Formats: sequence, C-alpha cells, structure tokens
Amino acid sequence: MIHRKPPLDRRSIAWLGGTALAIAAWFGIYGQLKPFSEWAVSHMPLAPGSHAAEAITFFIYDTPKVLMLLTLVVFGMGVVRSFFSPERTRAVLAGRREGLGNIAAASLGIVTPFCSCSAVPIFVGFVSAGVPLGVTFSFLIAAPMVNEVALGLLFALVGWKVALTYLVFGLTIAIVAGWAIGRLHLEGWLQPWVREVRAAESDLSDAPMTVVDRLKAGLAAMGEVVGKVWLWIIAGIAAGAFIHGYVPAELLAQVMGRDAWWSVPAAVLLGVPMYSNAAGIIPVIEALLGKGAALGTVLAFMMSVIALSLPEMIILRKVLSVKLIAVFIGVVALGILSVGYLFNFLFT
Repeated sequence: MIHRKPPLDRRSIAWLGGTALAIAAWFGIYGQLKPFSEWAVSHMPLAPGSHAAEAITFFIYDTPKVLMLLTLVVFGMGVVRSFFSPERTRAVLAGRREGLGNIAAASLGIVTPFCSCSAVPIFVGFVSAGVPLGVTFSFLIAAPMVNEVALGLLFALVGWKVALTYLVFGLTIAIVAGWAIGRLHLEGWLQPWVREVRAAESDLSDAPMTVVDRLKAGLAAMGEVVGKVWLWIIAGIAAGAFIHGYVPAELLAQVMGRDAWWSVPAAVLLGVPMYSNAAGIIPVIEALLGKGAALGTVLAFMMSVIALSLPEMIILRKVLSVKLIAVFIGVVALGILSVGYLFNFLFT
C-alpha cells in the first residue's frame, strides 16, 4: 500500500505564506541598505568624502546587513536541522571524512563573497548545528579571503599567474588551518552557551515534525543565537567603521615598501586591526603596489585584513573563548606569513 502525505492544512499554508512574505521583505530591504546609508549620510552635516562621512556610511550600511544575514542564515540552519540530526551531520563530516569536509567548506567559501564579519553568521550557524569545529574554520577563513571578487580583481590588477597562485595558497591555508584546528579537538574551548546548544540538539528525537514545527524550530534557533551575539556584532562593526574611515594608506605604504625580512610580519600586524571585504581592500592594494610595496608583503597584508580583522575577533568572542581565538589567529597568521614570503620569492 502506498502511503501519501496528507495535504497541507490551513495553518501550515498560513505559516508558509507568512514565511514567504517575510523572506521577500528581507530581500527587498536588503537591496536598499546601500542607497539608504548614502541617503542618510547625505542629510547629515558632514562633508562628502570626509573621514567621518565614510565611517558613518560604513556603519549604517554594515550593521543591518550583517544582522540581517545572521537572522536569515540561522533561521535557515534551524529549519535544515529539523530534517537532519546533528549526529548524522557529524558522521558525514567528522573522522575520516573530516579532510573532505575541510575541502568542501573551503570551496564553499570561494562562492560566498562576504567580508569576515558577514561570514561569521554562517560560521555561527555551522557551529551551533554541530558541524566539526575545524570544518567551520575552513569556511570562516576561505569565505572572506578567497572568493570570486578577490580573484577577479587580482586577475585584472596583476595578472592570472598571481591570481591563480593566490587561489591555490589561499585555499591551502583555509584547508590546512581548519584541519589543524580540528586535530587539536578544541570544542571544549567554545563558549558555554554554544556547547549547550550543540548538546541540546544532540538529544532531538526522530519524531515526525510538521511544516509548522520546522518553521518554529528555525525561529527558535534565530532567537537563541541572534539574541546572544547582536551586541557584539554592533561593537565589531563600529570598530571597523572607525578604522575604515580614518586609517591612512600612506603609513602602510612606507612600511610595506621596505625591503626587509620584517616587512611581511609587520604588514600582517598592520592588517589585523583593519576591516574590509575583498572588493574594498583591492584599491588599497593597487595603491600600495603603485608606491613600490613588495607583492608578497601586500598580499599578506590583504589576507590579514580580510581573514584576521579585529572586528571579526570581537564578534567571534561571543562564540569562542580567548584561547580558541588565539589558536585561530596563530594558525592562520603562520599560513599568511608563509604566503607572503613565498610570493616575494616567486614574484620578485
């Protein structure tokens, strides 16, 4: 006998319709964030193009952007988790398949052109869903650092050889760094509330769920995660907006233009407090190269800006312990330093 699924009742249809309208409104509002930020700043007593105007425009645009991304992604992850148990997810990605999981996560990052803070919402969703920690870090590193925007702009600026080399070594950093963090088994260094979320989801039963149940699960996940990290997100973006508007490029060129062994680590240290996405930092890279900065040093700076930004660390502090953030910074910084020296050697 063939068992057919019962037709949706009115309550389920109402929930689906409401969800569809909410998602449509989300995309409508998201598409207007950039013009709204520019319009809002234009009505403020600020000189166009001034440091203050750039910083405030950045803050007005990025704050709702990141919060909206966080809301949508965590809601979606909550719904998805209602279909697949955390145990099944970990069985697919952990253990002997963990290396493949790192490759898959890093490859996913290539097609997600997010800045570091925008990648954090997806990272939070992965972590709370029980995906192995090392796999989530592979995505977190690759998403801002290796994407089609960075590759396309690098290709136009310095040619396909540099762009291809950047792709290979950027992915290598993301995969190896994530794998190394995973091998350390540092899940105990997650914040307690994240461990509680993961543990609670491990106890979910396999009882059948209705459409409404699944949508409610998404809303519950959204309230749980967003409610705990939104203040940290705003604090991180505020720091990034200040840096974005006020840090001079001339000082950076003076340091990275020197032919010394310490120029690469100095560039990485200078890049960590910065905050930008790949598209935003490429014009700075072009200016630095035009002033004589070494290619590897400049790329190390770019990678540190978009993979190790201070605002990103501030946001991650709500999810990760200080010790785990330190391990993340150390492993990624080591990879970036290697790439910087290698590029200076290959493209002298």
